[in-house]
Amino acid sequence: MDSQKEALQRIISTLANKNDEIQNFIDTLNQTLKGVQENSSNILSELDEEFDSLYSILDEVKESMINSIKQEQARKSQELQSQLSQCNNALENSEELLEFATRSLDLKEPEEFSKAARQIKDRVTMASAFRLSLKPKVSDNMTHLMVDFSQERQMLQTLKFLPVPKAPEIDPVECLVADNSVTVAWRMPEEDNKIDHFILEYRKTNFDGLPRVKDERCWETVDNIKGTEYTLSGLKFDSKYMNFRVRACNKAVAGEYSDPVTLETKALNFNLDSSSSHLNLRVEDTCVEWDPTGGKGQESKMKGKENKGRSGTPSPKRTSIGSRPPAGRGSRDRFTGESYTVLGDTAIESGQHYWEVKAQKDCKSYSVGVAYKTLGKFDQLGKTNTSWCIHVNNWLQNTFAAKHNNKVKALDVTVPERIGVFCDFDGGQLSFYDASSKQLLYSFKTKFTQPVLPGFMVWCGGLSLNTGMQVPSAVRTLQKSENGMTGSASSLNNITQ
Repeated sequence: MDSQKEALQRIISTLANKNDEIQNFIDTLNQTLKGVQENSSNILSELDEEFDSLYSILDEVKESMINSIKQEQARKSQELQSQLSQCNNALENSEELLEFATRSLDLKEPEEFSKAARQIKDRVTMASAFRLSLKPKVSDNMTHLMVDFSQERQMLQTLKFLPVPKAPEIDPVECLVADNSVTVAWRMPEEDNKIDHFILEYRKTNFDGLPRVKDERCWETVDNIKGTEYTLSGLKFDSKYMNFRVRACNKAVAGEYSDPVTLETKALNFNLDSSSSHLNLRVEDTCVEWDPTGGKGQESKMKGKENKGRSGTPSPKRTSIGSRPPAGRGSRDRFTGESYTVLGDTAIESGQHYWEVKAQKDCKSYSVGVAYKTLGKFDQLGKTNTSWCIHVNNWLQNTFAAKHNNKVKALDVTVPERIGVFCDFDGGQLSFYDASSKQLLYSFKTKFTQPVLPGFMVWCGGLSLNTGMQVPSAVRTLQKSENGMTGSASSLNNITQ
């Protein structure tokens, strides 16, 4: 019966996963159909605009050429009209002179004839008819303004859609996820020397497999990539996976997207658990700061607001801020007394994990480490057999030490600006590093018998965390060489809980 139930549960799980895949595919098809309709409408509008632009250019060129023909016609007409007017005037004067000369032939008196002959000679000498060019200044030829658009017509007949680059192919084998960086590599299915650049798009997701249309995250873009690989660095891995796709672009247009690829980007993400932190700590997500007023100041402020609104009728009794809060994660009491402690809200039950801590410059005292959930509300980190930490003290005298089970090991190294914490739960190892140089500060070797929580103590100062980080490659390398070489910490190591 039990085996049948288990088999049925597996079938149900398989069917549910398949239904989820089909629904995601339906969403993809619907979005693609919507995209086809929208993009087709946009392309048609752009096509109309391009042809309208061509028509506009042709109209402008036509108008310009018509003006040129009209200007040439006007110029030649003016020249010919001027020359025609001059010829008419010269002809009129010449005919008058001819008539005068003809009449002079009939004169009988020698003196009158001689006078008329001299006048005729002088007038002939000055006559415009003899200075006039009898060649037209311009011709009637207009062939220099003729056109032949046969080549242009052929060009117009060759108008076609732009050549679109083919979709690149992302090679998952060549892609690399390391040190909170992702290198994506791709290739073209065939050589295309007209490609100008590539566009890479990526987004975070908690779903394996094909990207989901209704995924809560938007695609982010990296444009103008000249090569066929790109590295995204300095990422916070606050999701299990990342989707990637790439498209090629020539000078005119972008091509199709590649098939998307999903890469795993799993890392430990946690915030600080404010529900169980000491009341003298002000906690917000990944930051904690010492607050000397603690809950008392907040309580007085709230009571002041209550008293301000009183009108003779006592207000209902309220629970003090300092009282035990409702059961939250782990259902534990708040830390109290001198245990100025706050724990992370995510337990580590297996695997290797890494996070970093940075203290404020004026922080007088703080501890960084891990603890079991059973750490008592009065217990301080490192002073019980259920917690491990390194402690920095800048009050009165400066000390830097590793602590566990109330045993202290002084550390003869400089306190770094940022401390990296490496926890190998299965290997039973907790190591602390200079986050910048990756120098090993101290390493505990033990056997974790319960899930552990990141733990922090702070007094007169504050801490900020950086989570969502992979174990750095340098730390992995150091771990391999450091295993078995922690004899200096033997007084605190090899303790089984």
